[in-house]
Amino acid sequence: MSIAYHPLIEADQLADWLANPDIASPLLLDCRFNLADPAAGEQHYLREHLPGAVYAHLDRDLSGTRIPGQTGRHPLPHPEDWQVRLRDWGVNDDTTVVVYDQSNAMFAARAWWLLRWAGVSRVQVLNGGLDAWHGPMQSGADNHPHRSGTLTVSCSPDWVISSKQVQDALPDLSLLDARALPRYLGEQEPLDAKAGHIPGARCADFTGNLDANGHFREPDALAERFASVASQTNLVSYCGSGVTACHNILAMTLAGYPQPRLYAGSWSEWITDPQRPIETDPSKEPVL
Repeated sequence: MSIAYHPLIEADQLADWLANPDIASPLLLDCRFNLADPAAGEQHYLREHLPGAVYAHLDRDLSGTRIPGQTGRHPLPHPEDWQVRLRDWGVNDDTTVVVYDQSNAMFAARAWWLLRWAGVSRVQVLNGGLDAWHGPMQSGADNHPHRSGTLTVSCSPDWVISSKQVQDALPDLSLLDARALPRYLGEQEPLDAKAGHIPGARCADFTGNLDANGHFREPDALAERFASVASQTNLVSYCGSGVTACHNILAMTLAGYPQPRLYAGSWSEWITDPQRPIETDPSKEPVL
């Protein structure tokens, strides 16, 4: 059985892989999380998870230290800290990692992006998440807590853009906002202190990348969705805190388009400086 490292893996493919004793199993990362209840994802993991999976907490593992008034809600981990975490999980240069969350890949996409940013090339997202899985499950804490990987990370600075770089480059950037349209328009803001969007951005709600079952749409459908922006230069993806922005990056990768840069600080960092401009009018048509 040969494994092609497509960005997605289907549940039946993963089940066959895990059941094959002749092929080394991948590292499984359970990325379930609830922004409104940060402890819930780990509690769900302890109750039930894929056999051998390790839990990756959004705040503790997939983010760096938040500095109120300076950073966004989920800043990127420092490369040295990220390397320590990956080695703790047993990641080597040739490790294959499969990431999953409950259904829509909202948090798994963040892990997918972070792993690839670190130089891990063999990363796949379980399409449809645990909702698509019908195989065996396991409960309790990670039973292999003392792994020791050797990966040396190589986090490319070209993959990211800072708030200063965004502000300096306006209005010449092509900005995609992965939040839902009411948040983009400033009609609702359940998480951050101010509402609206970065001037000139287009709304590209990340849920538009998915079908009714929480699976990614077919590549040709995703290519059609992003066709109006894919050829634009200086394309940047952002959201509320740099999480669902990775979902749009994954979707564009599935569509065969170049990877946009990530504004990891996103809206929650943008609004920490009162001098940064805010827009609430739909200056551009949404990406549907």
